[in-house]
Amino acid sequence: MPEGFARIAAVSLPVQLGDVEANEREIALALERLRAQGVQAVVFPELCLTGYTLGDLLVHDLVQDRAWAALRRLQCHTDGLVAVVGLPFCHQSRLYNCAAVLGNGAIRALVPKTYLPNGNEFYETRWFVSGAGVRETVARDGLTFPLGADILFETDGFVFGVELCEDLWVPLPPSSHLAVEGADLILNPSASNALAAKHAYRRGLLSQQSGRLYAGYAYAGAGFGESTSDMVFDGYTGIFENGRALSEGERFSMAGSLAVADVDIGRLRYQRQRNGSFHQMPRPARSIQRVCLGQAHDAPLPLMRPLEPLPFVPFGAEAEERLEEIAAIQCMGLETRLHAVHGRTAVVGVSGGLDSTLALLVAVRAFDALGLDRSGIHAITMPGMGTGGRTHSNAQRLMEALGVTALEIPIGDAVRQHFRDIGQDESVHDVTYENSQARERTQILMDYANRVGGIVLGTGDLSEAALGFCTYNGDHMSMYNVNCSVPKTLVKSLVGYLGACFDQAVAAICQDVIDTPISPELLPASQGELEQRTEDILGDYALHDFFLYHLMDSGASAGKLKMLAMQAFGGVYGEARVDAQLKTFLKRFFAQQFKRNCVPDGPKVGSVSLSPRGDWRMPSDMQAGMWLDF
Repeated sequence: MPEGFARIAAVSLPVQLGDVEANEREIALALERLRAQGVQAVVFPELCLTGYTLGDLLVHDLVQDRAWAALRRLQCHTDGLVAVVGLPFCHQSRLYNCAAVLGNGAIRALVPKTYLPNGNEFYETRWFVSGAGVRETVARDGLTFPLGADILFETDGFVFGVELCEDLWVPLPPSSHLAVEGADLILNPSASNALAAKHAYRRGLLSQQSGRLYAGYAYAGAGFGESTSDMVFDGYTGIFENGRALSEGERFSMAGSLAVADVDIGRLRYQRQRNGSFHQMPRPARSIQRVCLGQAHDAPLPLMRPLEPLPFVPFGAEAEERLEEIAAIQCMGLETRLHAVHGRTAVVGVSGGLDSTLALLVAVRAFDALGLDRSGIHAITMPGMGTGGRTHSNAQRLMEALGVTALEIPIGDAVRQHFRDIGQDESVHDVTYENSQARERTQILMDYANRVGGIVLGTGDLSEAALGFCTYNGDHMSMYNVNCSVPKTLVKSLVGYLGACFDQAVAAICQDVIDTPISPELLPASQGELEQRTEDILGDYALHDFFLYHLMDSGASAGKLKMLAMQAFGGVYGEARVDAQLKTFLKRFFAQQFKRNCVPDGPKVGSVSLSPRGDWRMPSDMQAGMWLDF
């Protein structure tokens, strides 16, 4: 699998209790199907060769011998992939509930279950011995392999460990130690019965354990065919990565269940390195055995995993809840700053664009929460050479609808005087022409804030910070920036959400702001309408935000960023377009750190932030050469 992914499967098959050969055939057929899909590792349920619920029959030699013989035949079906298969295994008169690890045509190890449930409907100690502390070398029928719980299995692309069912439910699961010792993945063969409300709890355990371990976690539960007088098994299968469900199979299916997903091994390893506390967990006193499995076959593209083109933007049933939480973080940050400085006045420049609209909406909510009069918000629109009629109108209408103190201070005369002072030809529309306007607006805001005893709220967003698309000591500067960790794609959603939280008039204005093309409005307008469009200059913010998220979240290389974008956007952008915009993103990202190294305070709202005081530290003189090699 290119760029550090591993294709993992969890499979629950119908079980024929007592018919080991029938179960063997089902597993062998499944292995052939999974190989054709490019699966590199697969886990089947606990005791799947015999059935988990055989009860006292598990201690019969006939059952154990048939299971062992079936396992030996199954090893021939594992060329190029790894399989974890459950069976009872007797060694030195001790019967263990084992997960056999098969790989590249051989039995590589047997992992015994450590924690045996023995209460309520479970009584495994009636038959099995715990595998805690077991470390044996087994020689049987000409084969030699390790038997023990403390084993890591290494392939060329990933490292995995195995724990069985109940092992996950205890206070300190074996997978915790396995992950600290280097396991990227945990494979869990299970036979957990179905109870009302139990699935949500079990799913939470899987999500949380994968999140705590910065690991992939594959779970295969026993399903149809398992039978006792009192228990039902739902056959749940799931693949999790760092707290997120990548794939889940159908429950209560007579035909079985399958979950397949590509786990991002590179991302998991990057996250572990970034998290300082992960490696502070004490390493186990007992040593870990390491079994080398060699190389798994390559899994073909496309990736089998959810891949959102707008990773910063909430979606689905929880979207509104997440948007509210983000807005609440922004507001609480501003409320805290105002309270700390005994402030009752805020000054914000309102252009009629997305960013300033969001900052103004946040300011109003914060003032309302603090019990301050909205008149203490001084919203200033500053039309200049490039101001469009639509944005100017929206700015005026929004300020009026929100009941804030509204001012209009045109900057044209002041900027032209400044041009004369520095010898700038007004007909030359270069960077000096543009930046002079941005700095004039910032000067007005700062000086006006001094006059009224307020603080200037910044409006620049995370995407602009990543690309350096702001004027140094112009819109780059403020006294507190409520938008500093909100990317442009998320700004749109927040403006729509917050606008709808007010009245219909505010909501309608906000919708028109969202529908207006994004522009810095620094070049002369044509017949009152803007000519300068940011995405014509930089490329689409959707792509830039996608690159930013995956660069920061997983340390992705340029090649990986390209591969992910080509799949996530599904043909929306051609390869040449993705290549060109990726180069733009990388060049600007690495060249603009000097601006990010001196940004104002502002609240972190999500997992990605570029604050030089917290999340991102990088020299301003960074060279981007090796990141551009793709």
